[in-house]
Amino acid sequence: MLLIGVNRSPYTRRVAITLKAYGVPFEQQSLSAFTNRAEVRANNPLGRIPALVLDSGETLVDSGAIVDHLDEAYGGDRPLTPTKGADRRAVLKVAALMMGACDKALQAAYTRNHTPAEKVHQPWIDDCNAQVVNALAAVDTMVDPAQPYLLLGRLTQADVTAFVAERLARGIGLDTEAQAPRLRALTKKLLGEPPFGATEPPAT
Repeated sequence: MLLIGVNRSPYTRRVAITLKAYGVPFEQQSLSAFTNRAEVRANNPLGRIPALVLDSGETLVDSGAIVDHLDEAYGGDRPLTPTKGADRRAVLKVAALMMGACDKALQAAYTRNHTPAEKVHQPWIDDCNAQVVNALAAVDTMVDPAQPYLLLGRLTQADVTAFVAERLARGIGLDTEAQAPRLRALTKKLLGEPPFGATEPPAT
């Protein structure tokens, strides 16, 4: 199995953490959608990461679709996203908020870093960042510091997506220590667990 993408991407890292959590052996080809466009587009016509090439040769794209497959193939009776009911809805809600926060954080960063200075619309960046902060704050209220995980007393995609979103938010300069302190404490704790620590991207 081959994972294509860099772990600086929250979407790629989400998949890498999930693979590690399930104990699935895989290789990783650290390609960037910016600097390795031709290679990335050979696996995903959209030119986005991640892509996951299965042992059968089939290629899956989009982190949500990939983790859905991994839940089905390797989750057994305790998939990282529950299969039904209130537990499933709760995990999916957090995942939607956190991956949406990643989308907004990257939109803000892209606008700031790849738009000519005279065309940068700062109110748009500020609004994107506010949406990120609001999403993190909403999930922050769900964190019980006495519990090891965000929901259900066990590792779920709520933890995985909250982890990658909080890390990205700090990466673009948001103060998560002040804006989502319980969530920040949870991500620090999760970093000590192998699926999270083993996927830490190299410092740049």
